[in-house]
Order: sequence, then structure tokens, then C-alpha cells
Amino acid sequence: MNPPGDTPAASTEDGPLPAPAAPVPDIAGVGEETPLRRLVTEFAESRLALFGLTLFALILAAAALAPLISPQNPYDLAQLDILDSRLEPGARSEDGKRVYLLGTDDQGRDMLSAIFYGLRISLGVGVTATLGALALGLALGLVAAFAGGRVDSLIMRIVDIQLSFPAILIALILLAMLGQGVDKIIIALVAVQWAYYARTVRSAALVERSKEYIEAATCLALPPSRIAFRHLLPNCLPPLIVVATVQVAAAITLEATLSFLGLGLPITEPSLGLLISNGFSYLLSGKYWISFFPGVALLLTIVSINLVGDQLRDVLNPRLQR
Repeated sequence: MNPPGDTPAASTEDGPLPAPAAPVPDIAGVGEETPLRRLVTEFAESRLALFGLTLFALILAAAALAPLISPQNPYDLAQLDILDSRLEPGARSEDGKRVYLLGTDDQGRDMLSAIFYGLRISLGVGVTATLGALALGLALGLVAAFAGGRVDSLIMRIVDIQLSFPAILIALILLAMLGQGVDKIIIALVAVQWAYYARTVRSAALVERSKEYIEAATCLALPPSRIAFRHLLPNCLPPLIVVATVQVAAAITLEATLSFLGLGLPITEPSLGLLISNGFSYLLSGKYWISFFPGVALLLTIVSINLVGDQLRDVLNPRLQR
């Protein structure tokens, strides 16, 4: 007989039933698929994208650590010796104290060091110009989509006129008026690229503007600036991230083209394009390394960025998801 107040244990003919298992505590966050985790998982499915990301990380590290890992400072005239000019890869300097792994250019600069420092300038110009163009195009695109009417028509007609001209032509005209310099070429690249972001963000914003959460925010009489930048903008970011990734590569390529033509950066701040230009006249004489190795560095940079951008496009675009 059970004591008063005790619940009789459940039993069968074969004996008492086993006690129920204790509930497992639910640990918050374990097993939950967040958008960021899903993005990382789907991005990692592509080995080419991982290769591109790893390659770009190595290039970025080489550019950031250029003063520490470069055998020579190519901007320090005291470290340059004209007797070491145009030495082939693996050759030693005249004093025998230094080995030039990738050879030297016509000014006696170590090509490996020049490439590291050139990567700093090319990546810096490309990323800075992309961020500036992104900010300008994003603001104008949101204004066009949210205001509509004549404001939308005016901004979009300017965008159409901008995109109807070749990018290199606009950059050449601006640099001819502004002159050489890092700030000048950044201004030229921003003026060339902002239209891409304006059109992209306007298209995404027009789709999002017709959704219920924007109507609810409008009914609550929220300020238009808050609706545009706090509610509309976050949902327009995925296509902008893809466009910005691709446009970084386009900006680096355009800067290299302008520097190759002699209208980009000054000779005292050689980027990859200027390094390629310096050795172009020596290609037929057999001194290929002056242009070849900077060209390879530029190619690897562009390919790595494009591989990452292509996979981001597939991951962030729901229509392309497998």
C-alpha cells in the first residue's frame, strides 16, 4: 500500500514501467540555422569560391604587410642602384648582398617589392573608389525609388546618359582636366561607377517599396528618411554586395589601364598598371619579367575577386539557388 499523497508507480504484469526520460534542455542557438550561417554554408559549397577567397586573402595580406615582407623599399631612392637595372630573375645585385627573385626593372627596383607595394596602391584605389561610388549611387537610387515622379525620371535619365558612354572615355576626360594623383583617379572612378549602384538599388527598392512592411511604416507616419534608410535599405543590400564585389575588380582594372596609358598615378607611386607599362618597351628585347610578373599579380587579383563575386551572386540571389 502506498503512503498517503504518493502517486502509485505505473506497472505491468512484467514489472514496473521505465521512468520517462528527463527532458533535454534546449540550448539557444544550437542547431539553429541563422542567415549568416546559411550564407557561409552555401558559399563554402563551391571549391572555386573558396580558392578565390583564400587567394584574395593572401594577396590582401601581402599588400598590407608590404613594408615588413618586401626585400626593398621601391620608393626609397637610397636603396636603388642603377647598376642593378634590368637584372633577370634570380640574379644577384652588384655588391652581392641581395638576390632579386623576380628580377629588377629599368630603375633597379626589385620587382617582388614593387609588386607588393603596387598591390597596396591598386587595392587601396579600387576599394576606396568602390565605397565612394557605392555611397553616392545608393543615396541617389533610394531617392529615385522613394520619391518617384520627376525626381525618379531626372536621376534615371542622368544614369542612362552616364552608362551610354564608355567608362574609360569618361575617366580619360576627367583625368585630362584634373591631372594625375591618387585622389584624382579615385574621383574619376567614382564618377564612372556610381550609376551602376544607382540603377541596382533603384530596381531593388521599387520591388521592396510595394511590400506590406513599407506600407505599415508609411501608415505609422514615420519620416521618409527613416523609412528609406532604416527599413528599405537593409533589404536592398544583397544585390548591392554582389555589384560592389564585381566593381572592385572593375575599378582595379580601369585604374591599371589608365596607369598603363600614363594618365593614372604618377611614376613616384607605381601601381600594377604602371609597372606593366614600365616594362612594355622591353618585351621584344627578351626582358619579359618587368611586365610579366606585375601582369600575373594583376590577373590573380582580378580572378580571385571575380570568383568570390560569382559565388556571392549565386548565394544571395534566391532565383539562382539550386
